[in-house]
Amino acid sequence: MRNEQKLQIIPLGGLGEIGKNMTVIRCGDDMLLIDAGLMFPDVEMLGVDLVIPDITYILENQKCLKAIVLTHGHEDHIGALPYILKKLSVPVYGTRLTLGILEGRLKENGVDSGNLKIVTPGEIVNTGCFNIGFIRVNHSIPDSVGISIKTPVGTIVHTGDFKFDYTPIDNRMTDFRRFADLGNRGVLVLLADSTNSEKEGHTPSEKSVGIAFDREFSSAAGRIIVATFSSNVHRIQQAIDTAVRYKRKVAILGRSMVNVVNISLELGYIHAPEGTIIDVDEINNYPANRIVIVTTGSQGEPMSALTRMAMSDHRKVDIVPGDKVIISATPIPGNEKLVTKTIDNLLRLGANVVYSRADGIHVSGHAAREELKLMHNLIKPKFFIPVHGEYHHLVAHAKLAEELGMPKSNVFVGENGTVFEFTRDNGKIVGRVPSGIVMVDGLGVGDVGNIVLRDRRQLSQDGILIVVITMHREGNKVISGADIVSRGFVYVRESEELIVEAKSRVQHVLKYCDSEQITDWATIKLSVKEVLTQYLFDKTRRRPMILPIIMEV
Repeated sequence: MRNEQKLQIIPLGGLGEIGKNMTVIRCGDDMLLIDAGLMFPDVEMLGVDLVIPDITYILENQKCLKAIVLTHGHEDHIGALPYILKKLSVPVYGTRLTLGILEGRLKENGVDSGNLKIVTPGEIVNTGCFNIGFIRVNHSIPDSVGISIKTPVGTIVHTGDFKFDYTPIDNRMTDFRRFADLGNRGVLVLLADSTNSEKEGHTPSEKSVGIAFDREFSSAAGRIIVATFSSNVHRIQQAIDTAVRYKRKVAILGRSMVNVVNISLELGYIHAPEGTIIDVDEINNYPANRIVIVTTGSQGEPMSALTRMAMSDHRKVDIVPGDKVIISATPIPGNEKLVTKTIDNLLRLGANVVYSRADGIHVSGHAAREELKLMHNLIKPKFFIPVHGEYHHLVAHAKLAEELGMPKSNVFVGENGTVFEFTRDNGKIVGRVPSGIVMVDGLGVGDVGNIVLRDRRQLSQDGILIVVITMHREGNKVISGADIVSRGFVYVRESEELIVEAKSRVQHVLKYCDSEQITDWATIKLSVKEVLTQYLFDKTRRRPMILPIIMEV
């Protein structure tokens, strides 16, 4: 008797977290990858630039990987590809803007973009045993799509990040008919965005931000500075449209913002009358009430343009009294303190800062609960996996599905690495695959791990004490030392007694080693480290990193 075919869904990122979205679909020996995003480091990841998913499972099965399909161009969905495509060579399917942004990222990292394949909403792609459809959805970036995947076992629908916007900026609404048609034909598994699963009602239309912009622009007597996500093309378009209405010129600030705007202008996703967009070097050629600056920095990122302006550290733009700063974004969890600090600094410089959600200057790009209910009722899936959200978001979305009548046994809440397995009639969790995070620091990918982070944490908390000893090559006799250098532990000039006693303790260790004829340098270093660690903790209740260095002459 022939074994029943099985379908596996394996999230490698995006479950229990906001960011680094990545999901493997596997049917037999054919594999498909949906999205490959990054996540920005938390406060414990000292010095780390960004975080990408662990792709050990994909590399171990790369002969099975047929393609990568992308839902949209946000960094949390495409940001890992410059690193992943250095190791994999497969077709990458996405819409024009998504691949336009990705191509720029690949060029920055010296990665070939020859495998990028442009698709349009409504198009069908066949690869391996997969029949892949791309379905237009509304989100905070144009050209976003959901994905339908027909397999021999059944159909999967992945919503990507979405909302139902009945008045979208580009007049291209979510394709209700396509989702409903899939639901009528039968959907085995639904994977749906859970980011706003705890928020009641509907997410407001993006056009409502334009109304708020109009109100703020009309009352501004000086310059207007709008900070938003660089990828929020619709928001940037509304800022430009409002600037044109009030006869203002627009300057773009921030490397990522400039890149996205240039790509969007080139591809026709942003429109501006000729002469509207000017170089930042030209802003002083116009009166303050004729200028709008659209910039990065809505999350208080330390090196972003807005943060540097707030610190009076930007090379080209100084905040002056009378500037109106509109922060058109909600802080990502964990960024609240950075955003608050930026707002405070702007206020100190005399700017009028508009940042409250109540001002209507930001709306989410994700579906709230009533929209999620609509998606579930359109799709009518047999099984459901909530994705894209922290664990409490996933649980809230799971409960919503149950409220709509789905049996609890058909709803699966998992974590990254969980293997969900389905047949035509059944679904279950069958195990785990390697998953986790890979930290990127500068040009290093994966070379920063828990041990390095532990050392950085220790250095940041208690500093370092370097002990330098000079010994003769023959006989291992001490010639000079110990010399002690403190960095971040104590100020030497104010702690002379402590340092003198520390040197004395080191001398005792060296004399003991000499009397016992201990000549192994590793043993000597360890003895010095142990004695100083105990002494310094007893005296200061601090544990600096102690680094003994033996020089030979």
